Amino acid sequence: MAGSGRRPEHRGPPELFYDEAEARKYTQNSRVVEIQSQMSERAVELLGLPEDRPCLLLDVGCGSGLSGDYLSNEGHYWIGMDISPAMLDVAVEREVEGDLLLADVGHGIPFRPGMFDGCISISAVQWLCNADKKSHSPPKRLYRFFSTLYTVLAQGSRAVLQLYPENSEQLELITAQAMRAGFTGGMVVDYPNSAKAKKFFLCLFVGASGTLPKGLGTECADGEEMYQAKFTNERTRFRNTKGRSVKKSRDWILEKKERRRRQGKEVRADTKYTGRKRRPHF
Repeated sequence: MAGSGRRPEHRGPPELFYDEAEARKYTQNSRVVEIQSQMSERAVELLGLPEDRPCLLLDVGCGSGLSGDYLSNEGHYWIGMDISPAMLDVAVEREVEGDLLLADVGHGIPFRPGMFDGCISISAVQWLCNADKKSHSPPKRLYRFFSTLYTVLAQGSRAVLQLYPENSEQLELITAQAMRAGFTGGMVVDYPNSAKAKKFFLCLFVGASGTLPKGLGTECADGEEMYQAKFTNERTRFRNTKGRSVKKSRDWILEKKERRRRQGKEVRADTKYTGRKRRPHF
């Protein structure tokens, strides 16, 4: 169920589409990496997580761990599920900080009740609408996924699932099965009037119903919409205004190495050269 920064072309089940060559090409594409990071950031923003503590999150369709990289950089712990062995192999090679599980989420989420503080998914849930085998029933697979997801999430938590619906019928099918499983919430659409920037986020609540967040770029006045888009882009680039270290800076590298040490992983010793910028080669 590999996530992607682009709209997937359905050429068969995801475990076959994302073979070793496709998995590596996808992970090394700088544009895909950038989009994946942006959508992961937006999904985490919609989760509304507490800022005073790290959370344990589930990443559905984690692929090669690009969205997990963002979760780790934000200080959270995560477990990723994916149906593609090739994608997970790349994640292992990249030494992502989350735990990985090879599984078809259409069979359900195999964790204990109330285990996760939230769930994100980037470009994966629409795969469940495909009947890739004779035994596959999209409504049943979607219900199995959503009902078990509801169980493993803590009360008061959220799931934010970014997806690319092929049509309105598919969108209604996904939403209906989520509500049938007990979730409340709805669809948040960012930049609904833009062909390229338009993104769908299914924002689901466990337990007490919360207020559905507004989509970006939905203001009536053109000036307000442009200001909102500009502000969002600036927030993405200057995340250190929240008090976090700038990505790739010395502090950011030291924090990441310390997290790996706490996880029992081997890490190179810190020196005065750690995080030093190198001169460009001409």
